[in-house]
Amino acid sequence: MLDVDYKLFCDESCHLEGDNSPVMTIGHIKVPTANYELYKQEIKKIKYQFRSPFELKWSHVSKAKIPLYKSLIDYFFSSDLEFRSVLIKYKNKLDHNQFNQGSHDNFYYKMIYFLLYNPLTTEADKKYAVYLDIKDTRSKSKLLKLEEVFSNKFYGQSPFKHFQSINSTESVFLQLADLFIGAITYKARNLCNSEGNSFAKNSFIEYLELKSGYSLDEGTEPWEKKFNIFDHQPKRLL
Repeated sequence: MLDVDYKLFCDESCHLEGDNSPVMTIGHIKVPTANYELYKQEIKKIKYQFRSPFELKWSHVSKAKIPLYKSLIDYFFSSDLEFRSVLIKYKNKLDHNQFNQGSHDNFYYKMIYFLLYNPLTTEADKKYAVYLDIKDTRSKSKLLKLEEVFSNKFYGQSPFKHFQSINSTESVFLQLADLFIGAITYKARNLCNSEGNSFAKNSFIEYLELKSGYSLDEGTEPWEKKFNIFDHQPKRLL
């Protein structure tokens, strides 16, 4: 068993450079290792209570499952689970040549670094395991790069002791991260008001905003620990 204090389950939405989305979101669910099994089983119970044993995904949000989504949101806010995300608006304004050595990948790793290493997530003398959703064939190279980045930053003494790619079907925490990140991205893209918008997704967003006290397309207070959104505004020279 890994000797870590917290497990971070990371997901991302619209993170590719050429996906025609002006918005990108990355985020994670932070799980205290001491309560990992308890929280996992409790979330599974909620899923089975509403006869939904399969993987939960933002792309599959439906009207019939609204009571399930509300129960999951209620459970998150009643537990010690935490959520942190970085919302990148105006992705088309990213100037990789000026700020990221000409590479969207460099920008991506900067955002992952900022997501993971910050006063809200990384507590003094605590150790972390990081789990990323397998998105494509580059997952292994991403892990190696992240390990290298943090090892160099901390001179071989990184608090992030373990990096691993897992399938979202294996983790209810990745599924919960996917729902939260999907909701943030949907709201930030103004799809709530678009023609053909989803009643179910709008209902999920409204309830999450009610429980968190924040609008999902805006940043939260910087010191917010339970449900944090950092609103990143790309800059470039005109």
